[in-house]
Amino acid sequence: MKKFNKNFPAKTDGKGLILYGRHAVLSALENPARKIFKLMCTPENAKEISQKFPSVPLVTLDKKEIDKLLPGDCVHQGLALSCQPLPGLSIEELCAKAERVDNARVLILDQVTDPQNIGAIIRSCAAFGALALIVQDKNSPLESGAMAKAAAGTMEFLPIVRVTNLSRSIEILKKHGFWVVGMDGYAQTTIDKMDKSGKLAVIMGSEGAGMRRLVEESCDITVRLPISEKVESLNVSTAAAITLYELSLQR
Repeated sequence: MKKFNKNFPAKTDGKGLILYGRHAVLSALENPARKIFKLMCTPENAKEISQKFPSVPLVTLDKKEIDKLLPGDCVHQGLALSCQPLPGLSIEELCAKAERVDNARVLILDQVTDPQNIGAIIRSCAAFGALALIVQDKNSPLESGAMAKAAAGTMEFLPIVRVTNLSRSIEILKKHGFWVVGMDGYAQTTIDKMDKSGKLAVIMGSEGAGMRRLVEESCDITVRLPISEKVESLNVSTAAAITLYELSLQR
């Protein structure tokens, strides 16, 4: 087992981050695309980790010492990993990848800013076979420990496409055969009634403001979830899970 000075800083540079929690950390360690700096773990976890990942630099700390490395009341389960953020895909690379997938699905987020919501959405994308998640760079948080924890390890294999201009990226998707569907609580058509064949790019806006006007105008169709009139809306991560499930039924 490799051991390093426990006083080494957890933050390596401006580009590094710390993942925490068992699922997030173990999935990152198994991902060859993830550049690892070092792992901080409790003695209870050290033996298991050193056996599974003998080449990973390991620092043994107690729970309180790991607490100090993380913000707030993070539930780290005795594991914290200092690593590099994952490389993303470009919109062009995504379109090339979609050419090899029948009935490809991608999810687009417009101004969804909560890292835990995005993490939960990543998990749903992975669960229901979405090809990628697309977000606008300036209106979406960067990869973080909170996001990875909510994604429960699925961030390691779901590509994230960060774009500068969402409307322009939607037009690129259309040129590559995607039908663009906007989720709108006031739409006339419910998602269960729409044609789900072919390549679909689904846009979800923030819970409060929904999609921005230019983004909504880029949609080929808008649909809504068939929920009770007594409920105005759902949490965006819950709505995304239901939407992705519905799209998976006819793929």
